[in-house]
Amino acid sequence: MNLRHLNFRHLYYFWQVAKEGHLTRVAARLHLSQSALSAQIRDLESHLGQPLFDRIDRRLRLTPFGAVVLDYAESIFTLGQELMATVRTGEGRALQELKIGAVATLSRNFLENLLRPLFADKDLRLSVASGSLEELLARLQVHQLDVVFANRPAAVDARHPWRCQRIARQTVCIVGPPRPSGKQLRLPKGLHNQLLVVPGPSSDIRSHFDLWCEKEQIKTRIYAEVDDMALLRLLARDSGALAVLPEVVVQDELRSRQLVKYGTVPQVFESFYAITAQRRNPSTLLSRLL
Repeated sequence: MNLRHLNFRHLYYFWQVAKEGHLTRVAARLHLSQSALSAQIRDLESHLGQPLFDRIDRRLRLTPFGAVVLDYAESIFTLGQELMATVRTGEGRALQELKIGAVATLSRNFLENLLRPLFADKDLRLSVASGSLEELLARLQVHQLDVVFANRPAAVDARHPWRCQRIARQTVCIVGPPRPSGKQLRLPKGLHNQLLVVPGPSSDIRSHFDLWCEKEQIKTRIYAEVDDMALLRLLARDSGALAVLPEVVVQDELRSRQLVKYGTVPQVFESFYAITAQRRNPSTLLSRLL
């Protein structure tokens, strides 16, 4: 078959169905009838000369040949989306756009500090989206985002060759309201039976803190466990309990003396990562930022 006979619209429909794994949902999203979508995929199979799916009990499963075609389709359409992203970001033009993803659990103070060098650039448009790491990586893969900032690394494999760069590491500290007459809190024994605000159970900070407490034989009382750093910051400031968090989260409260840092948790850190997709023409603006 000559390349000019390849119907890229049919290939696009196949790509969407192969990624979704569901004909009906793709048909609804593309505003097509299910029968029309199925007919277009059969037409592509006819042109390619081999079946792309095995149809088993109304379910679609990629054939080995379909898996090969999917790899090529992934490259073709991902590159096309990269082209549109390059046009969108305005590389080479006066106005540039930087689309950033930040996981919901990331400290907003950390993100603001990171972006601060860009604030003086008035020929720049910043867009910041929040969500789970999985949601943001899906958008990064199709070049709807230029970078994702996260507090855990992304899993890299053959289909997701992310560039994952650790850009910072913060100590984890214990903060709380000022104590009467400037009385000090001696760590670790001073934590016995203290009310604590801590990150949620899924956090690496929490698991390492729990291990440290177990090692030091510290029995604490958990007042609240929170995944969102913005809420953790508010509870640290207003609840009256001690809080376990990276110092950057409460930098303003420490500076104004609303909160006091009583110490750091030994060997417990939070790392911050910049995750990008491989691109033929990396954003010069993002490269400068990183």
